[in-house]
Amino acid sequence: MAGSAPFAKMNGIGNEIIVADMRGRADKVTAAAAIALNGDAATKFDQIMAIHDARTPGTAYYIDILNSDGTGAQACGNGMRCVVQALAAETGNKSFTFETRAGILNAQEHADGLISVDMGKPRFGWQEIPLAEEFRDTRMIELQIGPIDAPVLHSPSAVSMGNPHVIFWVDNDVWSYELDRFGPLLENHPIFPERANITIAQVTSPRTMIIRTWERGAGLTKACGSAACAAAVAAARTRRTGRNVSLLTPGGGELNVEWRDDDHVVLTGAAEWEFSGSFDPSTGAWARDTESAA
Repeated sequence: MAGSAPFAKMNGIGNEIIVADMRGRADKVTAAAAIALNGDAATKFDQIMAIHDARTPGTAYYIDILNSDGTGAQACGNGMRCVVQALAAETGNKSFTFETRAGILNAQEHADGLISVDMGKPRFGWQEIPLAEEFRDTRMIELQIGPIDAPVLHSPSAVSMGNPHVIFWVDNDVWSYELDRFGPLLENHPIFPERANITIAQVTSPRTMIIRTWERGAGLTKACGSAACAAAVAAARTRRTGRNVSLLTPGGGELNVEWRDDDHVVLTGAAEWEFSGSFDPSTGAWARDTESAA
């Protein structure tokens, strides 16, 4: 395939990821290519992580992130772990410094195969998230779904992890809520000028949570790393948990989030390779590597 670029289909505890190698090229993965790849059952994904040559001294690579609808994303913790695993296997390096739209991120692969990504500092100001109107305390904002006198979901926490998140707190099963119906409405609510990731969270102990997320630009996903970070930070900020928690995600995987004393949020979890191939970054036409696993 002329002009093609290699890619790996991977997942971060169920978060479907395409890692595209765009090093040494001047072009980018187009929105049309992303939509085409997502339309194929074999390459359906939540995010594309496109590895580009470094733009800033002190960083190894620039990572351009696209959602399955072709829009750009600032952050993707599960995708970053897939990038680290792919690059570690190729280079033998275990630690990396990346540049993304959300800023500079450090990540490393541990001896047990788990990968940690420093997702940076959370932001809580209403203009930083951003929200369309002022809330002095974003631990709880005025937003609800359902009747005014008996809302189904209400009073979420809001936080930015480089991308906007809101977390609705529930006492019962996160699966009992129609997030596939509420998600699109909430993602595109006028209060979110850049749209938002919507999470339903159930705290099960001071160190454990269950979350379910509607991702901005991707819809329902089996896991969302930045949402896990946002939920963990918001839980600690509202005194529901401590600053180190494990989160169970819909894909059955578990993520650990530590909100360190230096205010940085570190996400740790696994990544899995599925198959590799090559694709046209302008159209999305692709072919599987012949030696790749079926």
